[in-house]
Amino acid sequence: MAESETGDSQALNGEKRFVVCVKNDEYEGALELRKIDEILDDRDAEPHDLIRVIDESGEDYLYPRDWFLPIDLPQNLEDVILEIAHRHSA
Repeated sequence: MAESETGDSQALNGEKRFVVCVKNDEYEGALELRKIDEILDDRDAEPHDLIRVIDESGEDYLYPRDWFLPIDLPQNLEDVILEIAHRHSA
């Protein structure tokens, strides 16, 4: 899938959004089923039914929207997930 830099407003307002992967087709190495992933805003991708997901590589890529279901996390769980992600990207 395509990778690009995002100058997203999400980074400015600090809002994080998460999804659960429910399909990964030929991207088993990049996407784990049932795993919680962070997504980034990408207005150019939305009309194409794509979302920008930070995948197993730690990079953000575009994937089909229907491969994921949105979820709301309790703040304490969101904090732990983001802390773990930050440790692995350092």
